[in-house]
Amino acid sequence: MAEKRSIFEEVTETQKPAATPGALSAGRGRGRRFARAWLMVLFVMVVAMIAVGGLTRLTDSGLSITEWAPISGALPPLSDADWQAEFEAYQQTDEYRLQNAGMSRAEFQFIYGWEWGPRQLGRTGGLVWALGFAFMLATSRMPTGWSGRFVLLGGLGGLQGAIGWWMVHSGLQEGMLDVASYRLATHLGLAFLILSIIAWFVLRLSRDEAELMQARRNADGKIKGMSTGLLHLAFVQILLGALVAGIDAGRMFPDWPLMSGGFTPPDMWQIEPLWRNFFENAGTVQFIHRIVGYVLVAMAIGLLMAARKSANRSVKGAAQVAASMIFVQAVLGIVTVMHSSPLALALLHQLGAVVTIVLILRARFTAMHPFAQSVRGS
Repeated sequence: MAEKRSIFEEVTETQKPAATPGALSAGRGRGRRFARAWLMVLFVMVVAMIAVGGLTRLTDSGLSITEWAPISGALPPLSDADWQAEFEAYQQTDEYRLQNAGMSRAEFQFIYGWEWGPRQLGRTGGLVWALGFAFMLATSRMPTGWSGRFVLLGGLGGLQGAIGWWMVHSGLQEGMLDVASYRLATHLGLAFLILSIIAWFVLRLSRDEAELMQARRNADGKIKGMSTGLLHLAFVQILLGALVAGIDAGRMFPDWPLMSGGFTPPDMWQIEPLWRNFFENAGTVQFIHRIVGYVLVAMAIGLLMAARKSANRSVKGAAQVAASMIFVQAVLGIVTVMHSSPLALALLHQLGAVVTIVLILRARFTAMHPFAQSVRGS
């Protein structure tokens, strides 16, 4: 039986220890910082691959390497005999016979370098991914719950290499002078998907998991929904831009806002069967690209109006920056078309698409996880 206490005896209770802030991700700070830095390196490499890939297409250098050699192809030809063998293989393609007949070997080496560059960047990116992933596993720096996401990222990178050859192989077929535009769109679309995933992962790793969970309670559903719609349509627009580049449609119809004096281009549906116009008719492809651009601008205006009513300054600012970039990208597209897509403007427009998609992702992420602010919004 328990001993009776005096009514004057001091009673002390065992207190539970207070919750430690940041316990959800305790001990993983170094891992999150390393993973974020690693992802940012991969992000820069993917942007470089997109830029060099665009230059490869614009300089008609994409069919100079006629075989897929993932391992041995890491080294360029090192001897005179190797260069001659590569040149002779290229001379068997229709691109050489019908478009570049009489090209010197020095000229071939120039375009070969433009195609070898993106392939080498892809190999290097795969190596950076593998080394970083292995390092995090070996040193226990893997952020909790992130290993599967990083494996997915590596798998998409490997798939991108295979799709790259699938794209190039289409241009080596009889009668082809360029790669198939829909395969080019698939290749570029996957590159932007990888880029977007990396950007989203960086945004998540930039803030503590406990903070993100707390911030979700104040999510701005309207801005999130509008930015999600913008994200999807911007991705479609990027695919359409690849179709435009694939058939050199950007170098035709340099007038704006009309096309050859009319709202629609002439002979929009002249190719049989009808569906081929969406991939092979320069006027049709560019017209659709223009219309989707107008819709994106209209949606950006709607996002700006909605952002003005947002109570959170971080959400408002992120949405306004994303909408403003859409306007800049639209103007840049118009200027590029009106100058028949010169190399510098076309590349700038492509890089503008990278900035646009990242800023839309940032606006969506901020709407989902607003930064805390005082009652007065400061």
